[in-house]
Amino acid sequence: MGRLPAQQRREQLLDCAAKLFSRRGYARTTTAELAKSAGVTEPIIYRHFASKRDLFVALIERAGEETIAAWRRHLKGAKDAAERLRRLLGENPMVSETGRDPYRVMLQAITVADDPEIHKAIQTHISALHAFLRTEITAAQKAHKIAARFDAALIAWLLIDTAMGYGVLSALRVEGHGIGPDGTHVQQAVERMLIGPIRGSRK
Repeated sequence: MGRLPAQQRREQLLDCAAKLFSRRGYARTTTAELAKSAGVTEPIIYRHFASKRDLFVALIERAGEETIAAWRRHLKGAKDAAERLRRLLGENPMVSETGRDPYRVMLQAITVADDPEIHKAIQTHISALHAFLRTEITAAQKAHKIAARFDAALIAWLLIDTAMGYGVLSALRVEGHGIGPDGTHVQQAVERMLIGPIRGSRK
């Protein structure tokens, strides 16, 4: 593979790492395998990342940035706070085409959560997502689109906990999860509990 500008090479290495870690696991993937997958030598990897752990941390950081950027794009043109929330509820990065691999990699941090650098990256990542959701929920409460019975921060945690649980079960390929006997999806149930049915809908 030809010489790439530094930033482009860094992104390429992160892309390859996300795929390999997702398939083989963080612990089992070697930098030699990553180098082969990326079409470079191992020293090239160490020009961009001090260690495999640093690469893993960079993946966590990038996943958070990309999730918020995707949410912002998805919210463009929404007519009110209720529609913004509906759009966010339908945009779970753990099961999206672009977010699936990075988030499956991030779940592997459970096995290395005692590492302070990895723990810090996870904490920063989740805190940023929580802050974004809390802001949207607060706006919806102020606009009287959802009830203010519970604090916006708690509702934001409810959405994160639900989305991550759904993402884990999807990654594990658990059949039938997230769907009730009448065909109602868990996303629809959360949406109706928070916002109510779409006007004109019988459900």
